[in-house]
Amino acid sequence: MTSSSSSITGPDDPAPYSIINERGKASVLLVGDHASNVIPKSLDNLGLDEAKLQQHIAYDIGTRKLIHHLVEHLDAPAVLAGYSRLVVDLNRSLEDPSVMPEVSDDVAIPGNQNMSREHRNERIHSCYTPYRKAIDTMLHRFRENGMVPAFISIHSFTPQMAGFVRPWHAGILWDKDPRIPLPLMANLRAHPDGFNIGDNEPYSGKHPADYTIDHHAEAAGLPHVSIEIRQDLVDTEDGAERWATILHDALREILQDPELYQVWQSV
Repeated sequence: MTSSSSSITGPDDPAPYSIINERGKASVLLVGDHASNVIPKSLDNLGLDEAKLQQHIAYDIGTRKLIHHLVEHLDAPAVLAGYSRLVVDLNRSLEDPSVMPEVSDDVAIPGNQNMSREHRNERIHSCYTPYRKAIDTMLHRFRENGMVPAFISIHSFTPQMAGFVRPWHAGILWDKDPRIPLPLMANLRAHPDGFNIGDNEPYSGKHPADYTIDHHAEAAGLPHVSIEIRQDLVDTEDGAERWATILHDALREILQDPELYQVWQSV
């Protein structure tokens, strides 16, 4: 399923989101906020060369592959972003200045400089709002069937940032609800390969930049987690399939617990 195009997109552009395995049987929704590095043709690559659009500033490398494989393992539906985080960052609130960043990891984004309010609103209308509505629609379907779904957001991170080599293979981001994150970290750390698993590293689920989880899952009391995988581990089909298998094995027992699928009442 895909959405229709709108003002800044043309007939040769993809839709602002896609849904895969829409009728998946698991009571789980996967989302990929940064799964695409595509720029609408009307934006002329935001003034960047193609090499920059292949880097992490444009998207979370490997996440589209990883989500496709994980969807098959879990038989869950997934909502994937259709455009680059540089067009509009779907994991940010509209009040966050980085929602349409003028600079990303010290790289100036020419097409995001001195934008008019009208143009910002066109991007919101074209890319941001349809993605939010797609997630809401999927969650509404679960509710119509009397289900409280688990909400899993998938991201990837660079092996090195600002001169710091990140030691983690994966990071589990969370804030108040421990139902998925704590047992998931324990299961991943128990893997025979001895993974280094970050607890709110290299980013934190307590930070307001984790907007998709905050808005769609935490606010509704859905069981949830944001999973970050180091991008060099999932940038190939083999790597993505391996980590989809690892995550599925680590999640299986957690997701099989019927007690999980209840609205969280934080104390």
